Amino acid sequence: MSSHPPALVLRDVRRRFDHAAMHFDSADFVHRLAFDELLQRLSPVKLQPRRILDLGCATGSGSTPLKRRFRGSRVIGMDASFAMLQCNARKKPLFAKRPAVQGDAARIPLKDGSIDLVVANMLLPWIDDLEGCLAEIARVTRKDGLFAFATCGPDSLSEIRKAWLSVDEHWHVNAYPDMHDIGDALLRAGLRDPVLDVDYLTVTYRDTDDLYRDLTSAGARNCLSGRQKTLTGKRRFRAMDRSLAAQKNEGVLSLRLELVYGHAWGSGRCPPAGEFHLDPALISRRRHA
Repeated sequence: MSSHPPALVLRDVRRRFDHAAMHFDSADFVHRLAFDELLQRLSPVKLQPRRILDLGCATGSGSTPLKRRFRGSRVIGMDASFAMLQCNARKKPLFAKRPAVQGDAARIPLKDGSIDLVVANMLLPWIDDLEGCLAEIARVTRKDGLFAFATCGPDSLSEIRKAWLSVDEHWHVNAYPDMHDIGDALLRAGLRDPVLDVDYLTVTYRDTDDLYRDLTSAGARNCLSGRQKTLTGKRRFRAMDRSLAAQKNEGVLSLRLELVYGHAWGSGRCPPAGEFHLDPALISRRRHA
C-alpha cells in the first residue's frame, strides 16, 4: 500500500449516496451527533446570518436546527446527490422557503461573498480536492462571514483499516487529514483566524453485520480510485471479518472516530498563491539574552 491514499472518485461518491438516500436517516447518528456538537460550538459566536449555506446537506436534517438557531435566516441546501435532495424536499413543511441546489462543493454555483454562514457537517471526508473546496467556500463567504465544519480525523475507523491490512494491501478506508493540516489549508484558502478542536466518539457493535449495514446505509463505502477493480471474494471478505471480530473485547467491537470541529472567518478575498496574512499584534518581541 502506498503512503498516500488514491483520489476519491466523485462519480462513485455521488452514486453511493444516491443509493443510500432512502435509508440514510436510519444510520446517520454520527452525522446528527456531530451537527449538534457543531451548533454548540457556535453558541458563543456573535453572528446573525441572513443567508446560510448547508453544504453537503444530505437529506436536510440540519436545516431545521439551523433555522431554529438563526431566526429569520434563509437556509440553502446543497448536495452532490440528487436522491438526497429529493429526500430533503419531502421533509420540508408545505410552505417552507428552503431552496436546494445540486452541485459539486469544489465548484459552488453561488456569487462571491453571497453567504453569511457556510456549514459543512461531515462533508470534507468526501472531498478529494480539499484545497479547491476551501477556496470555493472562502470565495462565497462574505467578509466577516463564518465557515463552520465537522469532519473526520486520521484516527477514524482505524479498526477497519487494520482488519483489511491483514488481508491485502489495497486501500479500503480513506485517509483523513490531520487537524493541523486542515488549519493550514484554511489559511491558504484565504479564511482567517481558524479555531479547531478534536473530540472522540466510540461506537460499539456486537455484530459486524450491523456495522456493515450502518456503513452502507450512511453511504460510507469505498470510493477510492485505487481500490481493487475486481469484486471482493467471499474468502477475502470473511478473512477481513474474522480479523475485525478478533478485535472485540468481551463480545463488543468498539470503533473509534476522531471528530475534528472548527470554524474560520471570511476575509473577503483569496490571497495569491504563497501569500499569507498575519495580525501584527500576534508577533511577539524577540528578547536577547
